[in-house]
Amino acid sequence: MTAPSDFNSIPELDATLVFRVAYDGSSYSGFAEQPGQTTVAGELRRAIETLLRRPIDLTCAGRTDAGVHAVAQYVSVPVTDAELALTRRRWLRAMDALLPKDIAINEVYKARKGFSARFDARSRTYTYRIADRDARPVLSRGAVWWHRYPLDVEAMSAACPALLGEQDFKSFCKVASAVGKPTHRCVMRAEFGHEVAFGEDILTFTIEGNAFLHSMVRTIVGTLVAIGMHRREPEWMREVIDACDRTAAGPTAPACGLTFMGVDYDPAELVVLD
Repeated sequence: MTAPSDFNSIPELDATLVFRVAYDGSSYSGFAEQPGQTTVAGELRRAIETLLRRPIDLTCAGRTDAGVHAVAQYVSVPVTDAELALTRRRWLRAMDALLPKDIAINEVYKARKGFSARFDARSRTYTYRIADRDARPVLSRGAVWWHRYPLDVEAMSAACPALLGEQDFKSFCKVASAVGKPTHRCVMRAEFGHEVAFGEDILTFTIEGNAFLHSMVRTIVGTLVAIGMHRREPEWMREVIDACDRTAAGPTAPACGLTFMGVDYDPAELVVLD
């Protein structure tokens, strides 16, 4: 993105600001900037550059696809000592004014020079939400997959242990994104639960890993739902992983049900801005 001509030249960058960002991804073509598309990163860049009056280098903890939401995405931006002096209150008020209403910065941290929201992350967590009933969800509809048919949670849970550990998840990766790239990842947690949103009962699938491939979580969910519909047995999950072939897995679940929930960092790395 080209900075406006009246921006000052880029000064010496001495530290890093880290923003915890939430967004409703319904109106965006994903997080990453794309020519001619409205993206979360594009809106964040525009807002931050307007306040700092200079171009910035913006790094996120994990890119999300079009239509995917976040409650705790992390973004890092190298800054000067003078910019680090801007208060937390100033940042929150300025970003509230400059960002669209479906994107919010909920916290501001300071970190060492060279800190990266992406490369210093120890794990990322996503939750996928499903309304598996014949009654349409209303107030929660923008953040769940309305499946219409009940799912066998016990069968899907029985398939989850196969996902744990470090292994090749190529079967769950968008084919074009896997070409010439490593597809091994480590999953530390994969489990089902329930929550109530606006009085509506929601089935949840939460997964935590060191990193994720393109469409990996949504394809895992689609595969689990095939098991939950009794189209496949829980043991099939192991077969899908071992195949290392996208055609072996189930369909990709809709983006609307997926939310980026958080990132784990070394607690000593981030300090809430004054």
